[in-house]
Amino acid sequence: MEHVKTYIEENKDRFLEELFDLIRIPSISSQKEHKDDMLRAAEEWKKIILAAGADKAEIMPSSGNPVVYGEKMIDPAKPTVMVYGHYDVMPVDPIDLWKSKPFEPEIRDGKIWARGADDDKGQAFMHAKAFELMVKTNTLPCNVKFMIEGEEEIGSPSLGEFCEKHKDMLTADIILVSDTGMIAQDIPSITTGLRGLAYMEVQVTGPNRDLHSGLYGGAVANPINILAKMIASLQDENNRITIPGFYDDVLEVPADERKEMGKAPFNLKKYEESIDIGEVYGESGYSTMERTGIRPSLDVNGIWGGYTAEGAKTVIPSTAHAKISMRLVPNQDHYKIAELFQKHFESIAPKSVKVKVESLHGGYAYVSPTNMKAYIAADKAYTDTFDKKPVPVRSGGSIPIISTFEKILGLKSILMGFGLESDAIHSPNENYPLFNFYKGIETLPYFYKYYTELMAE
Repeated sequence: MEHVKTYIEENKDRFLEELFDLIRIPSISSQKEHKDDMLRAAEEWKKIILAAGADKAEIMPSSGNPVVYGEKMIDPAKPTVMVYGHYDVMPVDPIDLWKSKPFEPEIRDGKIWARGADDDKGQAFMHAKAFELMVKTNTLPCNVKFMIEGEEEIGSPSLGEFCEKHKDMLTADIILVSDTGMIAQDIPSITTGLRGLAYMEVQVTGPNRDLHSGLYGGAVANPINILAKMIASLQDENNRITIPGFYDDVLEVPADERKEMGKAPFNLKKYEESIDIGEVYGESGYSTMERTGIRPSLDVNGIWGGYTAEGAKTVIPSTAHAKISMRLVPNQDHYKIAELFQKHFESIAPKSVKVKVESLHGGYAYVSPTNMKAYIAADKAYTDTFDKKPVPVRSGGSIPIISTFEKILGLKSILMGFGLESDAIHSPNENYPLFNFYKGIETLPYFYKYYTELMAE
């Protein structure tokens, strides 16, 4: 398939220019002021899919942000691959930590620097270009559908309903996703599992207004102090989560499977150095890879209250807030976990404060079998382009809609990610190596080839 490399080489600069046009749209789904940008991003994706060779593409309404759907059906007897991606991105704060403007992509040190460079505009865009490559070179072996949504970063609250409503339109044999990563540029990997998610927001309220910390300090409960103590109590000295019933449904991974997982390449020292920490931290009795792959976790994602601007303002704040995420493993129900969290958090609050707990969104964990044809095809594709067999890994991240696809559409997903841990997704200075971007475009046509052949057997 020498034509694959040739086509990429001849069009690589154009690919970047088109991707940059998409990245420049600040499609932040969690912020209301970017509502118009969501539609702009959807319109850009419709243009991209049509220009790549789809027979049709349309922007379809949902109860939230619109979904872009496109397709090219070459033969009803052939398999159908449905590409899933998302056009929304995370907020850019703190903006002062960015070395360049987040929505003005730059190439530095062989990488694309911008919000969405990897997650998920860069990775999803690889699929459009791989599809274009196959169409333009008359090598597309099967039917292709695209479903690009605009709410993944807020938990895809509207997509489940959209899938229920359009089941007939969304029939396929497999869902193909690039929204995950690989171990290293020279160690390809296929994500075989995703953790679920329960995402909460809490508010602790004390006095009915901010109080002078001299006149009232020591006599009135400070909501920030109380919140800090409550959060600290959610994990014990072994970093196990203390919420009653939290671990009831956790499936313990057998020792032999843990041993096999331990064979995946992992350099602890490089891991620590890459994020500038003295040592790793987590649940006792488990390795770093196990802590993010097969164990649940609890983290504070944001905490605020009181006076945080420049200079001094000595107050006891009226309220304190935090956002808390719990990553879940197979068999844990995010609705149940959210309920357990709320009940426990309310129970540990002293009478000196009032507590409000809200569930923002969640999703189930997902496991992708390594014996299905899509996995075998992906394995062969990576092996061909990287000259190395990929390693199956369980990711610590969550894509809540993936488990929903299985429940509603009855479809498995194959997770062919090309991102790296160093890409800083969700953080300032998000980036995506050009090597990975072009390697993704090169690898995906091989997947289509092998998957179509395997499905014909």
